[in-house]
Amino acid sequence: MVTGRIHSTESFGTVDGPGIRYVVFTQGCPLRCRYCHNPDTWKMNGGKEITVEEIIREVKEYLPFIESSGGGITVSGGEPLLQIEFLTELFKECKKLHIHTAIDTAGSCFSRRESFLKKLEELLKYTDLILLDIKHIDREKHKNITGMDNDHILDFAKYLSDKKIPVWIRHVLVPGLTDFDPDLKRLARFLRTLTNIEKIEVLPYHKLGVYKWKTLGIPYTLEHTEPPSEERVKNAEKILNSARLRVL
Repeated sequence: MVTGRIHSTESFGTVDGPGIRYVVFTQGCPLRCRYCHNPDTWKMNGGKEITVEEIIREVKEYLPFIESSGGGITVSGGEPLLQIEFLTELFKECKKLHIHTAIDTAGSCFSRRESFLKKLEELLKYTDLILLDIKHIDREKHKNITGMDNDHILDFAKYLSDKKIPVWIRHVLVPGLTDFDPDLKRLARFLRTLTNIEKIEVLPYHKLGVYKWKTLGIPYTLEHTEPPSEERVKNAEKILNSARLRVL
C-alpha cells in the first residue's frame, strides 16, 4: 500500500491549473522562501499520512464538477517531487479514471542522478501539466529569497522542455525582491529558450500566510513589504510575455 505525507486537501481549487481541481498539498519542502504562505508544510514529518486509495475515493465524489469544468487533480506543496513514488501511484490511478493530472512544483529537488531521473520519467508518463514556479532568475538573489541556488531548477525547466512536457510558468512578484525590470527581462530571455510553455502567470505577493509564521515562532522578514500595485503586475506580465514564447 503506497502512502504519502500530506498537509491538507482542497476540493474546489480554481487557481492551480485548468478548471475545477482537487488539490493535494504535500508535506515537506527544501526551500525556505521568505514569502512562503505555507511554512507549516516545510517539515517532512508534519501533516498526516494518507493512502492513494483514500485520495482517489474522495476525488471520485467531486468527479462531476471536475469533469464538467475541464479540471483535474493538482499535487502542490510543500514540494511534491520529494514524494515522487507516491505521486506516480496516485497519477496512475487518476489516469484509470481519465482525470487530468498536474504538479505544482518549484523543481527544488531536481537532479540529473540516474536514480532520480528514472523515477521522474515514470511519473511524467502520467502527468499532463507542470506548474513550474521560478522564484528568481539570478542565482544569488534566488539564494537570498529561498536559501538555495537555482542552477538545478533552471536545469529542470530545460529538462521539461526537452521532454516536451506542457508547462505553466509561475512567478511571484514581490516588491523589493523580484519586481525589477532587468531581472524580469532576463527571466523572459531564459523562458524564450524553452519550447513547452503554454501559459505564464504573475502571482502578486500577499500577506495571507503571515499569521502562520507568527504561530510557528518564525521571524517574518517581509512584514513591512506591501503587495505590488496593479500597474507593476501588468508590467511584469507584459515583460515576461514579450518573449514571444513558442507554444506546443
